[in-house]
Amino acid sequence: MISKEQEHQITDYLILHRLPVDILLEVKDHMTEQVSDIQMQENLDFDKAFLKTQKLWADEFKMTTYPVFYSGQIPVIIKKIVKEKYSSIIKKSLWFGILSFAINFMLIYLSENQEVYNDLFRFYNSMFVLIPFLFWIFSPEMRKYVRRDFKYQGKLFYTLYQQNLGLYIICANVMFQIILREDRYVFNFFRTEDSVALLPLMIALLVPFILQVMIIFVLINFFEHRKSLYKMQDFLSIPE
Repeated sequence: MISKEQEHQITDYLILHRLPVDILLEVKDHMTEQVSDIQMQENLDFDKAFLKTQKLWADEFKMTTYPVFYSGQIPVIIKKIVKEKYSSIIKKSLWFGILSFAINFMLIYLSENQEVYNDLFRFYNSMFVLIPFLFWIFSPEMRKYVRRDFKYQGKLFYTLYQQNLGLYIICANVMFQIILREDRYVFNFFRTEDSVALLPLMIALLVPFILQVMIIFVLINFFEHRKSLYKMQDFLSIPE
């Protein structure tokens, strides 16, 4: 039977590896169970069983890099989990982004003239700025969980999704600049006989698409972050 003090030792060991709290709690459960099994099966005291467990987990805690999402080094176990979780989110973001691109394309042919298209384009793309902001406004219980956690003195993120939420600020600012500008390249190319330079046309088509995908990515991360927090509800004392 693992005592509270021994459980804290396992937690402190995992904190050293800077695991997000949601992953930390999951790994802690596995390690605690493993230590307990080794104690029983090999008749060892806690310290020896814990040391043996650390050796079994050593490869998972070796440091590696994943520059796509992390500027510094991270444990191998985090890289594995992040690749699995984020690849799924990226695929969903791309599918929704393609759907959004199709809607954006439809706006060109639904518009009678350039002015109507500009209005529809601005309204539609402003939704990508407004909707995440409204989710944030109407989720007051989430606001204190975008900083690093309070239980471990700001050393850890609450969830592995949390670090991506700040990307919204960058995307929203760039999207806002696009909304304010009047784009004539796309409408002229598809609805008029006017010649359009290829490079500005590609920029006008791709930049909104990329921003939409990134904002959808942030939004999915927000929902996953919230879902993970509610799974840790008792631990974090999040109100219903």
